Parts: sequence; C-alpha cells; structure tokens
Amino acid sequence: MKLATIRTTTGTAAVRVDPDAAVELGAADLGEFLARPDWRAAAAAADGPRHDLAGLDYATLVPRPEKVVCVGLNYRTHILEMGRGLPEYPTLFAKFARALVGAYDPVELPAGSEQVDWEAELGVVIGAEVRHADAEQAAAAIAGYTVVNDVTARDFQYRSVEWLQGKTFERSTPVGPWLVVDEGAPGEISCEVDGDVVQKADTADLVFSPADLVAYVSQVITLVPGDIIATGTPGGVGHARTPPHYLAEGSTLVTRVEGLGEQRNTMVKGH
Repeated sequence: MKLATIRTTTGTAAVRVDPDAAVELGAADLGEFLARPDWRAAAAAADGPRHDLAGLDYATLVPRPEKVVCVGLNYRTHILEMGRGLPEYPTLFAKFARALVGAYDPVELPAGSEQVDWEAELGVVIGAEVRHADAEQAAAAIAGYTVVNDVTARDFQYRSVEWLQGKTFERSTPVGPWLVVDEGAPGEISCEVDGDVVQKADTADLVFSPADLVAYVSQVITLVPGDIIATGTPGGVGHARTPPHYLAEGSTLVTRVEGLGEQRNTMVKGH
C-alpha cells in the first residue's frame, strides 16, 4: 500500500495511491492521518474523492513532522570512504520541517555554500507513539518507508564538530513520493547526478537497521506518528571524491530506493 500527501486546488490531502487513481483519506496530510490509531485499516478502506495519477502534485510526505532525526555514518561503505571506524552507537542529528520538499520539487542550493553534496537515504516513518522500545516494539512502530536525499552543505557542516548547520537549510531535503506500507524490506538504493550514477548500495549494508534506530532514538525521546528517521547514506558522496564534486544550479538529482520509487529534483539558486 502506498500513501502520500498531494497538493490540490484547495490545499493538501492525504491519499492512498492505487494503480488507477489516488484516493483521499480524509486528512489534510499524512502526519495528521498517521495520528489516528486505526490508520492502517482506515487507509485500506478509504473511498474518498479520487485524483488521476497523471496529474498528481506530490507535497513532501509529512509536511510538519514533530521530529526529523537523521543518522550519520551508517553504511559500512560510506564509513570506510570517510576514513572512520564502525560506530558503537548511532550518530544522530536533526532537521527542521522547513528543510523538507516534495519528491519532484526544486531543491534550493544553500546560499553562501560552494560545497553542496548529495546523500541518498532510506527514510523511516513512525506510525505509533513509542518510548523505550525493545526490538519488537520498535519494528511495530514503523509505519513504512520512503525515499530521502539529505542534501548537505559540506562547508557549513564542517565549520564545527556539530553537523546541524550544514544539514537543515530551507527547501533542501526531498522526502517521498510515497510512504510504502506492509511491503518487503527495501533493497537497492541509488543516486544519479545529471545522469551519472554516483551512489549504489544495498540497504542491507546498514550498520544499524531501521528497528535498531527506532529503539535507540526512543531511549532519548518519544517518537510519535509522522516522525521521520533518515537512516544514513552509502558510499559515493561528492565530498569524498578526488577531486571533490558538488551540485550546481541546474543539476538534476535522481534518488531511488528499490520498492519505494524515485525522486527527481532540479537544483535551483537558494535565498
């Protein structure tokens, strides 16, 4: 089952994306919808207004999440290319809602940065409130998975030992197009820049699995429906290349996760 948030002539709407149409779920967005305790059954049974697939305008998946928790250094390949050892605990940082855009929206190049990089990621969306979760509770709290690109201003990121300032520029992080529910484990993740494949890996290369991350983060803070966890990026980022390679105005960024769909974003000048 695929769920999404779309833009309509009257605002946004949460929808179930069927093979022939998108069916409204009776909520303004997926964050609102996932807060319902019966959201799974309600999504399966929904029979609201319908929209043609060809004309869908996808908003970011959860426009106003309470939290966007991101994980650094979580693919073995990426850890090794950055010259680090495997971590004992996840490396966590955050984004704010203003950083998020839709799967086909323009992505703004952070103003003042000359080192804007790509980071294809598997996104986890929370579907139930959870705190101090064990492995079983953590897995059950996952609503489903989506595609994320953690576009990063490396020069801002490395101004200090804390990464936040390079990670949450406004309108820089595409999320979506869909929340994929009740499917198998996501497979290959990849990223293309202007037609060149720059990242390709299997999500099995994750050091900490999605359930591991939910359990760990829930020790720190209560996770609630609509929260997003970006699980980290594989090897192949531009900053680690010789010479380094970065995104530029007009660059086309395509991010895919097998079974979850793809994003296609054009880089535009930021404010």
